[in-house]
Amino acid sequence: MSANNYKLKPQDIKDLIHPSGYCYASDMITIDGFPVGFMYREKSEDEEDSGWRFYSGKETDEYVENEHHFMMFDLNYIANCDPTIIPYLKAKKGTEFERIEGTDKFEEIIDL
Repeated sequence: MSANNYKLKPQDIKDLIHPSGYCYASDMITIDGFPVGFMYREKSEDEEDSGWRFYSGKETDEYVENEHHFMMFDLNYIANCDPTIIPYLKAKKGTEFERIEGTDKFEEIIDL
């Protein structure tokens, strides 16, 4: 999947999910417009943290090491960037998902 050809404007944001706190997301999603390729939910840092972390899957190790490539966002904003994540947002903490290539579906990553 390629990057979206548009940037979300404030007037484009719709209430797609109930208020669920904040998350962290890569600039490749929020600025470059790539869809979410990998997401996981970890233990919340505080009461307002949803625990969700979103990546395009195209980030290199060097990219990820630079904290300036990630920002905190309202979870609803990321749902507007890529609505395909919405069915997975109620997953429990410790869950990881990877997009099934060429689809709008994700599969859970299970460590054995």
